[in-house]
Amino acid sequence: MSEITRSTAATLAEGLAAGDHTSVQLTEAHLDRIDAVDGAVHAFLQVDRDGALADAAESDARRARGEARGPLDGVPIAVKDVLATKGLATTCGSKILEGWIPPYDATVVSRLREAGLPILGKTNMDEFAMGSSTEHSAYGPTRNPWDLDRIPGGSGGGSAAAVAAFEAPLAIGTDTGGSIRQPGAVTGTVGVKPTYGGVSRYGLVALANSLDQAGPVTRTVLDAAMLHDVIGGHDPRDSTSIQQEWPSFTEAARAGSVGDMSGVKVGVITELAGEGWQAGVMARFQESVDLLVRAGAEVVEVSCPSFVHALATYYLILPAEASSNLAKFDAMRYGLRVTPDGDPSAEEVMRATRDAGFGDEVKRRIILGTYALSSGYYDAYYGQAQKIRTLISRDFDAAFAGVDVLVSPTAPTTAFRLGEKLDDPMAMYLNDLATIPANLAGVPGISVPNGLADEDGLPSGFQVLAPALADDRVYRVGAALEALHADQWGGPLLDRAPGLETK
Repeated sequence: MSEITRSTAATLAEGLAAGDHTSVQLTEAHLDRIDAVDGAVHAFLQVDRDGALADAAESDARRARGEARGPLDGVPIAVKDVLATKGLATTCGSKILEGWIPPYDATVVSRLREAGLPILGKTNMDEFAMGSSTEHSAYGPTRNPWDLDRIPGGSGGGSAAAVAAFEAPLAIGTDTGGSIRQPGAVTGTVGVKPTYGGVSRYGLVALANSLDQAGPVTRTVLDAAMLHDVIGGHDPRDSTSIQQEWPSFTEAARAGSVGDMSGVKVGVITELAGEGWQAGVMARFQESVDLLVRAGAEVVEVSCPSFVHALATYYLILPAEASSNLAKFDAMRYGLRVTPDGDPSAEEVMRATRDAGFGDEVKRRIILGTYALSSGYYDAYYGQAQKIRTLISRDFDAAFAGVDVLVSPTAPTTAFRLGEKLDDPMAMYLNDLATIPANLAGVPGISVPNGLADEDGLPSGFQVLAPALADDRVYRVGAALEALHADQWGGPLLDRAPGLETK
């Protein structure tokens, strides 16, 4: 493995600015790394070698003219396959969109291109972002670089695995109920879910419109902040986009990296612990809380009683929105079309196509969502879930009236083995227990590496949540904890990963 691929995005950006290397060199190094290890990891669904190298050459030409578009100009990136990319297939991990090439870029992708980041390719994911393990991809599972027999989290396991395997210094994920943060926790990477509306959803193939949010997947908090500064901000093409000026998240991360938490009040969520939580995960979490206290933070316990209903609430609201969103995949306009024998009607073609094109988990959630929205059940299920969602938001408001941030473990366990929970949907859903409340309320959250659990030597994550629009707080606290851990560990957590054979 080259020194280039082990470097952080911030370090690579500094090297580009100093002329120590070129974007073409950086991009080629990561493409070579993908060639070497992705056969084992399967982080990517497709790699755009020619496009990435062409973008890198353009970046180098701009720098030679003194026209770099920003600090990350020339640093390569991977993009989750749920974001539309003009001229590059976007499948959402589903057979029903196999080979579909969008005629436009998602706003996030447009902003990456405008900032000069070469796109290495599209990363694997649970089909239409439905899953917590990336085992529900129609194109096969992604594997965790820490242990290839284990899951990398989901739905954005491809993006997290690409960063953890040093195949990309940066990646974009999407988070509907934890799909950036939970993969971050189990792969030892940093994952950020911005405030809902803080990053445009235009061109993001919707799973649940009121929950989806794109965000950074990186190896350090500073890298995540730098990427967030690129992709964030108002977009008039997205009706849910927030129209306001955002602070520099890069500055917030740099401020936090000194490790001083004086004056910061931290609330530990009592409902996100206890029975069913892995002992090693809880031990690492408590150690991190103690580090924050020694750095000057005031730590108190905070109760958010409605959080115990978040999982049930989420799995009524999400399937209901998903059943509506996925109705457009009808074999009539784009994507897969299966035509039964004889002279089938349009309805028969739709039925055959959706049966062949959707996987079991997608079908399960469509059925659940359609039932929840059906006549006679709407008020009993979907309506009640929306009421609980309001209570969860009120719990956040009450908690943030007394503390600056809330913290918890990101996921109840470390990465489980491939296939271990595939036939038990409820066990799979429980992986998002700690991350779902933030999506229901629209608040920002970050998962930072939190050490290795004693039982299995695998990574766990520490989650920091802040009030809506206060994303800078998660960067400040996340960077502080990262710095405190670096002193404790003698370097980043990923430096302790067993690594992969570079055949």
